[in-house]
Amino acid sequence: MQRPAALASQMIDDARVRVTRFDFDPGAETGWHRHGLDYVIVAVTDCHMTLAEAGGATRSVTIPAGESYARQAGVEHNVVNGGTGPMAFVEVELK
Repeated sequence: MQRPAALASQMIDDARVRVTRFDFDPGAETGWHRHGLDYVIVAVTDCHMTLAEAGGATRSVTIPAGESYARQAGVEHNVVNGGTGPMAFVEVELK
C-alpha cells in the first residue's frame, strides 16, 4: 500500500546533534529506515504510532504530547501515523 510521506524538517545539524521535526497526516509514514545513531523522540502532539519492525512484527504505541523515549542506534522500522488526526514529534539524534 502506498502511503503519503511524513514531512521531515531539519532544525539543527551540528557536531553534536541532529534535530528533525516530523509531521504526519493521518496514515502518513516515515518509510523504512535504520537509525545509525542513538536518538530521543519528544512528542509534540499525542502520537498514535503504528510501528512496522524488522522481521515483520507490527505494534501500536501511543506517546502522549510532551512525553519522550530514547532508543539506541540500530533500530529499523517504518513509523506510521495510526491515528485519525495529525501527529508530530521531534527527533534528536546524538552524534
